[in-house]
Amino acid sequence: MELDERTLPMDLQQDIQNWLDHQDDERNWDVYHNELYGTINMYQHAYVISEEVADYLRKKYLGL
Repeated sequence: MELDERTLPMDLQQDIQNWLDHQDDERNWDVYHNELYGTINMYQHAYVISEEVADYLRKKYLGL
């Protein structure tokens, strides 16, 4: 799938960047992981992003 992530909502882009910046933080990684997971789900269920895009983002960033 080809996706221009710059077209994603700004807060989703920010959550992705926060996750990338903190994924190796042993104390708080779950906070950023859960925030990104929740934001992806929110936009999918609000029909802002498609299920395909949501699945792509979950796999790319969260390994799900």
